[in-house]
Amino acid sequence: MNAMNEAISKIGVVPVIKLSDPERDAAPLAKALCAGGVPVAEVTFRAAGADQAIRLMREAVPEMIVGAGTVTETSQIDAVLAAGGQFVVTPGFDPELVAYAQEKNIPIYPGCTTPTDYHAALKFGLEVLKFFPAEQSGGLAKIKAMSAPFPQFKVMPTGGISLKNLGEYLRSPIVAACGGSYMVTADLIEGGKWDEITALCKKSRDIVEEARRG
Repeated sequence: MNAMNEAISKIGVVPVIKLSDPERDAAPLAKALCAGGVPVAEVTFRAAGADQAIRLMREAVPEMIVGAGTVTETSQIDAVLAAGGQFVVTPGFDPELVAYAQEKNIPIYPGCTTPTDYHAALKFGLEVLKFFPAEQSGGLAKIKAMSAPFPQFKVMPTGGISLKNLGEYLRSPIVAACGGSYMVTADLIEGGKWDEITALCKKSRDIVEEARRG
């Protein structure tokens, strides 16, 4: 795997973040995640100001890996790059976006759940795919089934991931990391519950380490 894929895989869990007030929350959230041993974030474009949030998080903790999620337009990739973002995630497989991201030399993780998606991804030389929505699309059983004809891919399951099933996913060698929002819910962020976010990240990292040992 390339350097970014290796770095994300080593952390094992990627918080998927929607910020309604980046100016207020981006910096303290970045610090809370890193304090919990999870120095990575996927900031979704489902809320306005995602590029601002990326910039503020990177300024607060420069060594943190920060990227964008729910990217659906090439202009958003430009905004991510301008903000210092380091990767992009798309909800589905869009060849135009994949090609554009590769042209701009930024890692991209497209949402893929079908043989058609995987086959398309193969032609772009991708290593890691976002498997989204994971639980609703068949979960680990489907991930394993898809790996039979496409053993070259690792996946990042996202959607329905929690502390309860994180370890089950991570014990599979097909899974590079898991995306999740359980440690960065709106209630936790808007309530400024940074200590709780840090605690959930620590629990997640414990699960990652246990799964990888097993």
